[in-house]
Amino acid sequence: MSQSPPDDHRYRIGIDIGGTFTDVVVARDDGLIETRKVPSTPDDYSRGIAEALARLIDDLATTPDRIAGIVHATTVATNAILEFKGARTGLLTTAGFRDVLEMRRLRIPVLYDLQYDKPKPLVPRHLRLEVRERMAADGSVRVALDRAAVAAAGERFRAEGVEAVAVSFLHAHTNPAHEIEAEAILREVLGAGVYLCRGSEILPEIREYERTSTVVVNAYIGPVVHNYAAALTARLASIGIHCPIEMMHSGGGIMRLESAVRRAASLVESGPAAGVVACARLGTRNAESLISFDMGGTTAKAALIEDGEPARTTEYEVGAGINLSSKLVKGGGYPIKMPFIDVSEIGAGGGSLVRLDRMNQVTVGPQSAGAYPGPVCYGLGGREATLTDAFVTLGYINDVALAGGSFPIHAEAGRAALADQIARPLGLDLVRTARGVLTLAVTTMTRAVKAVSTYRGRDPRQATLVAFGGNGPVVATEVARALGIRRVIVPRAAGVFSALGLLRSDVEQEFVRPSGRRPGEMDAAGLADLFATLAADAERQLRAEGYDLAGAVIRRFADLRYVGQAYELTVPAESLDLADLAELFHQEHERTYGHRSMKDQVHLVNARLMVRLPLRAAPGWFAAPGAVARADRRIAFADPGGGAGASDPATVAVIGRSDLDEAPRAGPFVVEDYDCTCVVAPGQSARLDAVGNIEIALEAA
Repeated sequence: MSQSPPDDHRYRIGIDIGGTFTDVVVARDDGLIETRKVPSTPDDYSRGIAEALARLIDDLATTPDRIAGIVHATTVATNAILEFKGARTGLLTTAGFRDVLEMRRLRIPVLYDLQYDKPKPLVPRHLRLEVRERMAADGSVRVALDRAAVAAAGERFRAEGVEAVAVSFLHAHTNPAHEIEAEAILREVLGAGVYLCRGSEILPEIREYERTSTVVVNAYIGPVVHNYAAALTARLASIGIHCPIEMMHSGGGIMRLESAVRRAASLVESGPAAGVVACARLGTRNAESLISFDMGGTTAKAALIEDGEPARTTEYEVGAGINLSSKLVKGGGYPIKMPFIDVSEIGAGGGSLVRLDRMNQVTVGPQSAGAYPGPVCYGLGGREATLTDAFVTLGYINDVALAGGSFPIHAEAGRAALADQIARPLGLDLVRTARGVLTLAVTTMTRAVKAVSTYRGRDPRQATLVAFGGNGPVVATEVARALGIRRVIVPRAAGVFSALGLLRSDVEQEFVRPSGRRPGEMDAAGLADLFATLAADAERQLRAEGYDLAGAVIRRFADLRYVGQAYELTVPAESLDLADLAELFHQEHERTYGHRSMKDQVHLVNARLMVRLPLRAAPGWFAAPGAVARADRRIAFADPGGGAGASDPATVAVIGRSDLDEAPRAGPFVVEDYDCTCVVAPGQSARLDAVGNIEIALEAA
């Protein structure tokens, strides 16, 4: 704990809610960083945040008015979809298009699975209502809006107890007039208590299915996000905190809480994006490719970072199990077409349940014990063995307490659960069983890493694995060894790294407009006008949110395709010369698909504007770590002969990060920080780099 700061210090706070712990990082205005880990409160996440901040204010000997800003990441939006706990939602659409959610695209995630069941629509058919209206593709009115039908639909929605309504009309991206008018009528009929959103605002782009799916997801989770935001604001106000609250969106930027409520679908990958941003700004010694590996209590997540920038996508499917980015697998979930950091996520975390299936085979996850009741060794009521209980059995994590001694561990209970439920029924030794559980979990986790490397034509052996999250550094070298990766980095504050990423993120938002022109009609002047309109939209919205646009970095992009193609590619639009843009498109098409066509005309589909407001003051230096009780312990590593079994347990040194220096130290040993544990196995070595990151070489130096 730091000394009491002067009264004039101000603080920014990053808060990341996980399934087991809520991570808090505090950045003082002079650059000092402090970290905390507290148990999550799944019954009401805002309660846990408020309790943590109240204790933090006391620890810092400061007052609530000195907190200048809060940046937050949450899984509330994702969980609402995965658990089907969103709002009762209605859809108002153009006559003849109520079944677009059922028809989807002709894609399935498993090509030859004849038993495949497509996801159930988030809006049941009887709540998908049609009205007469029709816009042409060029934005001209073909059929006027039937206002009486809209009002009647509103009455029907009210009678059905609908909590949210999505409005999605055909070609509204070129002319939103009918959607805007329908929204006003529905607001008058339904009142302020029903959440309303329209496709032309959430996704002003072509493709009625993607636009409708995105706005329906937005409506389905909108009331959940709204209620969470209201509860959080009220909880913080009750302890005297009234500062601006910002949210991390899935594209890796931050936005005001009010904007996040309106664009709830943008929060689907809020938490994972924060860790990738922190990884991208790590500042390693080389300009190498990085693979972020974030493992917490529920999931393991991976992302690729090249040239200091995370891989990004504008297509994502939520509810599809492992996400490989819908560039590769489509049809398993609900499409959202918004900017996303391209994160692969799989159900393998410290809380993953270890079970025997009907064939007496061991499974690890994807079901998780979560924060409550949690792993058996947490002593919170959990009864089923988990991966964390295997960690304790192998000696990988502290068998007395975690989080600097503040979170007690009931090691014998964890070992007993693994023995009774898995080892004894299989007739195996307990340590060998724990090693097998870990090996199985690592095999599952490598799928997430392969999804962002091997499956994208990248060789993971040429990259560095950056491990963080509460459990990432525990298994990092196991995952790296399985993939042939030879270098692992464990950054400072690895256990709360995503929360740190929140404080290292810029305000960033994307704005898009369709060209509205037929192929061949666009010229440089028209393109300049289109970007000028986008710039005006961006300035108006960001100023309304209270942001100062001084120093804003603006980047222009163009979505292009060959005439007749179904999908477009995005290229930078630094030049507005159409010939230059066409050549960039040819090059990108060749990189992506292996060929180009010089005879087909290039068509501009959309103009995009990315506005970034750079971080005002990046966090600087970490507070001195508090005293942590450490004791050498017996650990069973992998069989040195390369088999599936475990070596005999041997006493291994347990040290602190400060016990390392620039000279490589040969393993085995364990580094225990306040927020995480890093395991260095035999045949490996570790050192501190110039900025305090642990650098592990998988071959001893």
